[in-house]
Amino acid sequence: MLPPAVMGYRMPAEWEPHAGTWFSWPRPEGISFPGRYEIAPPILAELIRRLVEVETVNINVWNGAMEAEVRGVLERHNVPLKAVHFHYFPSYEPWCRDHGPIFLVREHAGQHERAIVDWGYNAWGGKYPPYDLDDAVPEHVARLRLLPLFSPGIVMEGGSIDVNGQGTLITTEACLLNPNRNPHLSQAEIERYLREFLGVDQILWLGEGIEGDDTDGHVDDLTRFVSPTTVVTVVEEDPADPNYSILQDNLHRLTAFRDREGQPLRVVELPTPGVVEYDGQRLPASYANFYIANGIVLAPTFRSPNDPLALAVLQAVFPNRIVMGVDSTDLIWGLGSFHCLTQQEPL
Repeated sequence: MLPPAVMGYRMPAEWEPHAGTWFSWPRPEGISFPGRYEIAPPILAELIRRLVEVETVNINVWNGAMEAEVRGVLERHNVPLKAVHFHYFPSYEPWCRDHGPIFLVREHAGQHERAIVDWGYNAWGGKYPPYDLDDAVPEHVARLRLLPLFSPGIVMEGGSIDVNGQGTLITTEACLLNPNRNPHLSQAEIERYLREFLGVDQILWLGEGIEGDDTDGHVDDLTRFVSPTTVVTVVEEDPADPNYSILQDNLHRLTAFRDREGQPLRVVELPTPGVVEYDGQRLPASYANFYIANGIVLAPTFRSPNDPLALAVLQAVFPNRIVMGVDSTDLIWGLGSFHCLTQQEPL
């Protein structure tokens, strides 16, 4: 089979119209929220309550018993269930951004068509086995939707990449070049896979990730496209903070970047919430881990003095969407936030 890019497929930007959003519901016996599973369901319910007002929500669960439990949680939090669909696609952990399907789109013979890329998933370099069920989720979704499935045969997580839908992708050296992902591949070979399977022709490499990030530097905690020519990027003001130099390096790379027309990106700085810790552990709290849905943006807040500033920055770059802040202070104990939990399904 030809690579999807040769067939005219591309990965759309997150702000392009959605058919829905996918979640994988966490398990009490999972490892994502050690000792504090009870914090997660109410926050997921709040996200879903807001999402069902603008699009369909699909939730992966293990079985009927788990579906009944989740229905109960959503009902107790006043979530209308008419736009919620459950699928018995089991996963060990809830981070659907990384193990879920990456959808592609194309215009072909007068028809709008979709497909799915099934990247390999190894729980961020084999950190949290087992992960075979999580790795199988894209195959289940492709069968459900009767869509072509492309399997590159290499490891890649959805949170490690961000695209503008017009040929440009941002990622990090810390993650994609980490030997715990694809040690047999060079940077040039990884770029070839990105081009062939996501329909991009320009790749911008950032450096390291933020403190506390167990994904080895996912870009969705650092820098995000908010339009084809604009990115927001997280910047730390305190030179004594370990994140300061990391984020400055990323900022310098972004400002030096030129697109295919030789134009610089518009780079908008986003603050950090400062140090967010629990039980002595620094957590990867970042306002960049927002999720763009139909007409709205769900943005994490962290009970920080910088929350209002971050929301104002995001509202300014999304003038046609309503930016909604939702408290992610407890959720970040799982080392992920709203973007990590979600995966968009384009129209």
